[in-house]
Amino acid sequence: MENILNIINEYSSFIIIGLLIITILLFIVVISLYSSVNKLEKKYRRLMRGSNNKNLEELIASKLEEIDKSMKASEEALNKYEDLKEEMKSCVNKIAIMRYKAFEDVGSDLSFSIAILDSYNDGIILTGIYSRQDSRTYAKPVDKGISRYELSEEETYVLNEAINK
Repeated sequence: MENILNIINEYSSFIIIGLLIITILLFIVVISLYSSVNKLEKKYRRLMRGSNNKNLEELIASKLEEIDKSMKASEEALNKYEDLKEEMKSCVNKIAIMRYKAFEDVGSDLSFSIAILDSYNDGIILTGIYSRQDSRTYAKPVDKGISRYELSEEETYVLNEAINK
């Protein structure tokens, strides 16, 4: 035991310096932890601000319910979009027109051919032939890009124009 006391007395200055260094290091650690706690407390105060004494869990649950409602509304909108997209395919969306001179004795391009088709290339071709004596209009049905009636050169041209749109 005396041996230990002699060693402690002999190295007491080193032991005191070591303990002083450890104390300073612990003091620095305490200051940094205090700083971290202050930052965390500021974040907590900011998080709790404006909650009007509501439980934070209730607030989060209400926001999650709003998100679920928004997701359902979004899915409904996407479904309606797909339905409308399918429905629009049967609407007229391809049109081509050509004006031309059917007869040499007519002064201007008064005759015409119009192809009116949907996305499935179903529709009609309207042709108006103008001459000095009379004017005639013809309608020819088109099914999947093909007419069962013989088409003139101009009608074939407008049909191909409309199909390629």
